[in-house]
Amino acid sequence: MGKNRNLTRIFLIGSILFSFLLYFFIIKGLLGAQNLSFTPSNLATLHQNPIYFLIDSLVIILPLFAWLVGSFFEELVNSLRKKIKQEEGKQEKLSRITAYLNQGDVDFEEEVGSNNGVVQQLLSLRDNLKQQKKDEEIRKQEDNQRHWVAEGLAKFGDILRQNNDNIEKLSFEIISKLSNYIDAVQGGFYLFEDEDQNDLHYRLTAHFAYNRQKYNEKRIEWGEGLIGRAAFEKKTLLIDEVPGNYVEVTSGLGETNPDVLLIVPLIYNGEVHGVIELAGFNSFEKYKVDFVEKIAENIGSTISNVRINVRTAKLLKDSQEQAERLSQQEEEMRQNMEELQATQEEAAKQSKEFISFTNSVNHTLIRAEYDVNGILIYANTKFLRMLEYDKGSEVEGHHISMFINEKDKVWFNDIWNELSRGGQHFEGYMKHVTKKGKDLWTMATYTCVRNEEGGVEKVLFLAIDTTEHKKQSLDYEGQVSALNLANIKAEYAPSGKFIACNEKFLEAVDYSMDEVKETSIFDFFTDENQASFEELWNDVVNGKPYQGQLNVTVKDKKVKWFQMTFMSVNDMYGEVDKILVLAIDITDQKELEIRISEQNRTLKVQEERLKNAEVELQKRLDTAKRELRQHFKEVERSKVRHEKTLQGMLDGIVTINQNGIIEFFNKAAENLWGYDSKEVLGQNVKVLFSKEMIENNDFVNSFVSTTKDKFIGERKEVSIMPKNGEPAQILILLSDATVDKEHTYTAFIQQIEVELF
Repeated sequence: MGKNRNLTRIFLIGSILFSFLLYFFIIKGLLGAQNLSFTPSNLATLHQNPIYFLIDSLVIILPLFAWLVGSFFEELVNSLRKKIKQEEGKQEKLSRITAYLNQGDVDFEEEVGSNNGVVQQLLSLRDNLKQQKKDEEIRKQEDNQRHWVAEGLAKFGDILRQNNDNIEKLSFEIISKLSNYIDAVQGGFYLFEDEDQNDLHYRLTAHFAYNRQKYNEKRIEWGEGLIGRAAFEKKTLLIDEVPGNYVEVTSGLGETNPDVLLIVPLIYNGEVHGVIELAGFNSFEKYKVDFVEKIAENIGSTISNVRINVRTAKLLKDSQEQAERLSQQEEEMRQNMEELQATQEEAAKQSKEFISFTNSVNHTLIRAEYDVNGILIYANTKFLRMLEYDKGSEVEGHHISMFINEKDKVWFNDIWNELSRGGQHFEGYMKHVTKKGKDLWTMATYTCVRNEEGGVEKVLFLAIDTTEHKKQSLDYEGQVSALNLANIKAEYAPSGKFIACNEKFLEAVDYSMDEVKETSIFDFFTDENQASFEELWNDVVNGKPYQGQLNVTVKDKKVKWFQMTFMSVNDMYGEVDKILVLAIDITDQKELEIRISEQNRTLKVQEERLKNAEVELQKRLDTAKRELRQHFKEVERSKVRHEKTLQGMLDGIVTINQNGIIEFFNKAAENLWGYDSKEVLGQNVKVLFSKEMIENNDFVNSFVSTTKDKFIGERKEVSIMPKNGEPAQILILLSDATVDKEHTYTAFIQQIEVELF
C-alpha cells in the first residue's frame, strides 16, 4: 500500500514539474518571439492578452489529470492485490478445513474470518459433528451401564429366588456369579453367626478364586480386620492398595495378588447378616460398586427371610411335636389315672416349653391380640418397638384403627368385619402407621382364635417387618415406570407375536393399540432386510442379546431409524418367555448423518472446482505480477527523470509535507539560500525564514504553519535570509498535492533581480 501511494504521489509531483517546465518553456518561447526578456514586468505585459491565462491553467490541469490517472492505477493495483490475497487465504483455509473433515478430525481449531460463509458452514458442521460424537459416546456408555445393571439385577434376582432354602449353596452361587460379573478374581462370602450371643463371629461359607471354588475354613471374630470393620460401621470399604499378605489364595499360573479390595456388608432392616469380599486387579468403577451395594441389600433381605423361615419351620415343627406329645399324654392320663402325678409334672414341663415357644415367637415375630370389637388386648415388645411405642399402656385398650392410615381404613374395615364374624383368616401385605407417622410394611396374618363353642374369642395378629423389602419393590416399580417414560418399549413372543407396549412405542410407530395388536415384529421390516432381521431375531431367541441401529417401516410405509436393544426374558424354568424390545428414535440424527455425507460429496466437488480456480487464479496472479514489475520499472524511471528535471530547474523548488518537514530541496534552492540539501532535508521549513518574516508576513506564516490554510496558487513576494546573511527578495508560488488526505506543498521560487538605474 505504501508503494501504491507513492505511485500517485510520483505521478502528481512529476506532472507538476513537467507542467511548470512546459509552462516555462512556452512562456520563454513566447517572450523570445517578441524579443522580451524573462522578467515579471514582461510576464505581466504578456498576460494582457487573456489567451495566456489558458496557458497558465496547464499548471493546474496537467497535475490534476496526473493525480486522477495515478489514483486510478493505485485503486486498480490495490483492489487486485487485495482480491488475490483474500482468495489465497480463503482457498488455503477451505482446503485445510476440508482435509480435516475428510480425515474425520473434528478437534482442529480454525478462525472463521469475515464474509466467509462457506468457512462458517464448515466450522458449524465441525462443531455439530464434535458434539454428536461426544453425546453418542456418553449415551452409549450410560446405556451400557444401565443395561449391565438391569441385567445383573434380574440375574441375581433369579439366583436369590432359586436358592433361598440353602444358605451354603446360595452363598457360593452368589459369590461365584458376582465375581465373574464384575470382573473380580477372588471373592468370599462371610455369614454372620449370632445364635450364641457370647460367640459372635463371621464364618466363610463360600470362597471363589480364579474361576474355581475354594474349600477354605475361615472364621473372623466380631469387629476383627477389614471384614469386622465394614460390618461394624455398616459401610462399604473400597481399598486400592491391598497389603501384600492380605489375600492368601493365588492362581496356578503365578502368585500375583489382587490390587483392589471391595468389602460390602449385607444389611437388611438395619441389621448386618453377612459380608461380601471381592478382590481384583483393576479398580472397580462406581456403577459396579453401586450395583454390588444394591445386590447386597437383596442378599441381606433373602438371608433374613431364610433364617426367619428356618426358625419358623423349626418352631412349627416343635409345636407339632409338642401337640402330638400332649395328645399322647392325655390318652395315657385317661387310661391310667395312677399316672396322674407324672402327667401333671409332664404338663407343667410342656407348659414351660409352650411359654418358651411363645417367647421365641415374640422374639421373632410382631404379635398382638384384639377382641372381636378391634380393641387391642395384648402387644408384644417387638410390636411396640416396630410401631415406635415405649409402653404397652400406650396402645392397650385402643382400637385397631389407631394403627391404620386413613386412606387404608375403607378396605381394612371390610377385612376386619369378615374376621370378627369368624370368616377366613387374612394373609398378605399390611401397612401400619407408627406413633411418629411412619409407614410400617409387614407380611401379616390375622387369625381367629375360637372358644370351645366355636365362636370367635379374639383375633391373633402375627407379622414380619418387610418395610425395606417393600421400599425396594416400590423402587423397582419406579425404575420400570421410568424406563417406560424414557424409552420406547415393547414385548413380543419368541414367534414375533405382539404382547404389550408402552405409549411411546405407539407414538413412534404411529399405530393405535388395536392396530398394533394385529402386527408382529416382522411387519416392521421390508422384504429387503427381512432375511437379515430373521437371523438377528433367532439369535436373540437363543439368548444372544442385540444392540444396534435399525431402519424400521412404520405406518403408511414411513421409514424411521431407531437405536434398538433386543433381549430375551426367561421364565422360572430358564426358558425364553418373551423378548423385550427397547428403542430410542434416532431418525433426526440419522438423517443428519445422511445430509452430512451428501455435503461431504458436495464439498469434494467444490474442492475440485476450487483447485481448478486456484490454477487459473495463479496464472492471472503471475501475469499481474509481471505487469506490476514492468509498471514499477517504468514508474521508477519516470521518478528518476522527474527528480533530475527538478534538480536542473533554474527556479528554486522546495517541497514540504503537511507537518512542515522539508522533503525536497533542489540545486537552485541550495544556491538561493546557501544551504546544502543535506542540511535542510528533514528539518522544519521555518529554518528558511527569519523569525520577523514568519511573524509579520501572512503568506510565510501560513506556509510554515501546520494548522492555517495556505495561499495556494498565489504568487507572493517575500524576503528571505540566506546563510551568508544578506537579505534577498524572492517570488514564491505555492501548490498543494493531496494523496489519501495527506498534503504535500511545493514552493516554486524565483529570485527578484534588483535593477539599478
